[in-house]
Amino acid sequence: MARFLAIRRSLVRPQLSGRNRGSASPCAHAPSLTCRPRCSSTFSPSNLAELLRPYPLPSSSSPRSPLDGETLTINGYVRTVRKQKRIAFAAIGDGSTLQTVQAVLAPQLAEGLSTGVAVTVTGKWIPSPGQGQSHELQVNKVRILGENDAAAYPIQKKYQTAEFLRTLPHLRSRLPFNSLILRLRSLVTAEVTRYFAKHDFVQCHPPIITSSDCEGAGEVFTVAPGAPAIPDTQLSNHQAKQHDDQFFGSPKYLTVSSQLHLEALAQSVNKVWALSPTFRAEKSDTARHLSEFYMLEAELAFVDDVNVVMDVVEDMLRSVASELQTSSVGRELLEARARDQEEERTPVSHTVLAQRWQGLVAGPWPRITYKAAVQHLKDAVAQAKVEFEYAPGHEDGLQTEHERYLADSMGRGGPVFITNYPRIIKPFYMAPSTDAAAEEEAASTVACFDLLVPEICELVGGSMREHRLPELVKSMNDHGLAQVAENTTGASDGSLQWYVDLRRYGSVPHGGFGLGFDRLLCYLSGVSNIRDVVSFPRWHKRCDC
Repeated sequence: MARFLAIRRSLVRPQLSGRNRGSASPCAHAPSLTCRPRCSSTFSPSNLAELLRPYPLPSSSSPRSPLDGETLTINGYVRTVRKQKRIAFAAIGDGSTLQTVQAVLAPQLAEGLSTGVAVTVTGKWIPSPGQGQSHELQVNKVRILGENDAAAYPIQKKYQTAEFLRTLPHLRSRLPFNSLILRLRSLVTAEVTRYFAKHDFVQCHPPIITSSDCEGAGEVFTVAPGAPAIPDTQLSNHQAKQHDDQFFGSPKYLTVSSQLHLEALAQSVNKVWALSPTFRAEKSDTARHLSEFYMLEAELAFVDDVNVVMDVVEDMLRSVASELQTSSVGRELLEARARDQEEERTPVSHTVLAQRWQGLVAGPWPRITYKAAVQHLKDAVAQAKVEFEYAPGHEDGLQTEHERYLADSMGRGGPVFITNYPRIIKPFYMAPSTDAAAEEEAASTVACFDLLVPEICELVGGSMREHRLPELVKSMNDHGLAQVAENTTGASDGSLQWYVDLRRYGSVPHGGFGLGFDRLLCYLSGVSNIRDVVSFPRWHKRCDC
């Protein structure tokens, strides 16, 4: 043991003595990856947003700002390049901010530079004598990382319509505003995650492949293995039988909602949520619909009042809007909308966008019964305040034009909850209304709500779930779903027997909601078409990349 300790001391002593004497570099015995920032004379910001941030973040771990005259290296893409006889200017961006760095180069260093070229440039960071930027980079070294054929590049330096850019989903995210939408999605995802964690919700990952159609509308994609690569006429009988057999034993589908599975999980840990892809085989060709989109869904156990569910929706969206108001993403969205308004490219001005966010922050939001909403629509028509293509009716549901008018009039340009819809137009799983104001019609309405916002219309839908076994079975039969025996269990044939089992074995009052995440991004960004906030949108007859 003594010899072992002596050896250990001899191994350690040179490092200690070297460090104490100060004769050895602090990097001498450390890994190169750890010491590179300390030993390098070149400042390399992690991205351009860090470099161009007007004020350092209030944190001891925040990256420092470069000093005037300091050498630094940046990575990015050439947005524009302007070459003169004795000098060249290149605007370099990397998607982390709408701003670009002005790089000043000698003409020989600008050779090979064109819009879209990926580069690493090194130079001195000095105050800029020109307008539009406080500093510029006097470049002394250029390294081209990725060539770009500027003549053939589909996205030229000119205004491109949204319709044209949708044909290039793999390239359009490189445009500054599209990069901003990606950062908005990330920010909102982070904020809802923080909100739910703070309020003790458990994040879950429900399945994408399901055995049932949650909404009962039949607009589902059926899951099946790929077809054989050879013609059916060349298949043997055995091969043909294998191909014809159901992979899962019975038809399965891409999920249209995670609600039913989240209901099961909520009865394990009380409060759950998920942000996951959802699929609808709708042939809608509108600015609000996609075949694949993301849904933010949550379920709360031991809740017997739909107002509690609405409180969660309101508080969560208020939290998201508050974060956006104080973020760099929010500031850049307003700046982008102000520029677009000057060029008459957007119907949503930066003023309107800021009002949207403040409308989410302010509250409480109005909560109006469906009956009162329909009467409001009829009164507006009778008073010649508005004309509708479809006349509002109690059992006809609300058309998009109705929802838009309600958001503008009853919501005063902000969010408004519509509650207690007729049972006949809602899914089987919703519980009957218990609100005292709807007591006389409780048997014909359900404890549910839709959240309407201007332009987007329906953003959130939620309800109390029917937790009583006999009532649920009756509702399923009334809606024409498969007959379910009250004393059987374990069905795996695609029926909702497993969902009924949740009521058979210790069910509790519970409720939940689903929020169209991509629609929320449209509302927060002022983008009018949902296809332009999704990187690779899928809709009827279109599934590029």
